[in-house]
Amino acid sequence: MAWLRNLSKFATKRASSSQRPKNTDPFCLLPSFTFLSHFSSTNTIEEKPCVEPVEYNYSGLEPTRPHEKPRVVVLGSGWAGCRLMKGLDPRVYDIVCVSPRNHMVFTPLLASTCVGTLEFRSVAEPIGRIQPAISREPGSYFFLANCTQIDAHNHMVHCETVTEGVETIAPWKFTISYDKLVIALGSQPSTFGIQGVKEHAIFLREVHHAQEIRRKLLLNLMLSDVPGISEEEKQRLLHCVVVGGGPTGVEFSGELSDFITRDVRQRYVHVKDYIRVTLIEANEILSSFDDRLRRYATKQLTKSGVRLVRGIVKDVKPQKIVLNDGSEVPYGLLVWSTGVGPLPIIQSLDLPKAPGGRIGVDEWLRVSSVQDVFSIGDCSGFVESTGRQTLPALAQVAERQGKYLAALLNKIGKAGAGHANSAKEIEFGDPFVYRHLGSMASIGRYKALVDLRQNKEAKGLALAGFLSFFIWRSAYITRVISWRNRFYVFVNWITTVVFGRDISRL
Repeated sequence: MAWLRNLSKFATKRASSSQRPKNTDPFCLLPSFTFLSHFSSTNTIEEKPCVEPVEYNYSGLEPTRPHEKPRVVVLGSGWAGCRLMKGLDPRVYDIVCVSPRNHMVFTPLLASTCVGTLEFRSVAEPIGRIQPAISREPGSYFFLANCTQIDAHNHMVHCETVTEGVETIAPWKFTISYDKLVIALGSQPSTFGIQGVKEHAIFLREVHHAQEIRRKLLLNLMLSDVPGISEEEKQRLLHCVVVGGGPTGVEFSGELSDFITRDVRQRYVHVKDYIRVTLIEANEILSSFDDRLRRYATKQLTKSGVRLVRGIVKDVKPQKIVLNDGSEVPYGLLVWSTGVGPLPIIQSLDLPKAPGGRIGVDEWLRVSSVQDVFSIGDCSGFVESTGRQTLPALAQVAERQGKYLAALLNKIGKAGAGHANSAKEIEFGDPFVYRHLGSMASIGRYKALVDLRQNKEAKGLALAGFLSFFIWRSAYITRVISWRNRFYVFVNWITTVVFGRDISRL
């Protein structure tokens, strides 16, 4: 009886907690993640000041027993990990998620939040709503933490809690034993080793990135209206530079130009003629789209006031960027969107690698060199022995992999092979096959691109204009995970049309 064991361990924790050192700092009276200690019978704490890092001799979640449900540990809360958790059967598995954020971000609509078309809450879905078992089942948990190490041979992951901005609480290190491990840690923005990008540019992958862009944009608008600001400084403050001509960069540029046309020029009359947008791309914008759609996007962006520059960024300085031809581009807001690469934790893992530094998987998304480890999403790629090409880092790829792996793990669990080292003789069935459903991108001014070809050489439907914009919005509002967020998105769109965008700097 799991609840009885947990009760006895909780009693042990209560007994050991009386040995904690006393501290007069009121912040040290906070629980400091002691809720985790009921998972272990040992809890030895070295007596140190509250602000000092504390080392814990701590075992964390112990291995499951044969009569208990097997445990699936999911690292990450992106498209792949969340779709996997949504599809896992909580009657078969205990589900444990480890991630530095407690929500999933609906990235296709993230650019709209930067200028107030949508509110941030509309694109964030809590993990507990995606998989309710994490909040309700006694053996399922969500831990706000980062994975620091994977011990695949002992079926264990090492984690450290996220305490960003709380200096009085030391990170808590713990371990989790797993029966099945799914690595879905995603990726990080690529900077190509260019100096100054991380210090001065803003990425667009998380909600806090969109919040930072919005605050920076509105701050520059207000500062440029202050008496005494020179013409040169005003032009710099109101120059928004976007680096990267992929779907994210183009959509943000379109949203920004729409914001300038419909809102800034009405509410910031004194500076309306100074604000401008520049999109820098080394090659063609939207390179994966049909040629006719690319030409249409170029024409519409130019018509809406976006300046397109072909060039390679050589250096990023606090108030200007330097291109490979030596020209300098001053900026007040710099948004970086040039692709993604593997995270440092992915590079450090002693696991087989696919081209590009991703974790190497086989046709069933297994890491073949170890037992019971799978990898999905941007952090995974097919090993060369499979003869398959690495799939692009797209949301639809990650979502389809998560859906496939959830069905596979449910099948394994129902066959009685959910526990560690017990799936060797199980027939996995059909391997994962990805079929591209097409690409879409908005370009502002109630226009969008819809390319439904499976690849660049194939034939298929390619649309542009207002009809494509209607298809784009219809498709994405149906893909938003919950009915709550669909309602939020719909209401935000109607509010923006009727009243304009919200320009409050909160």
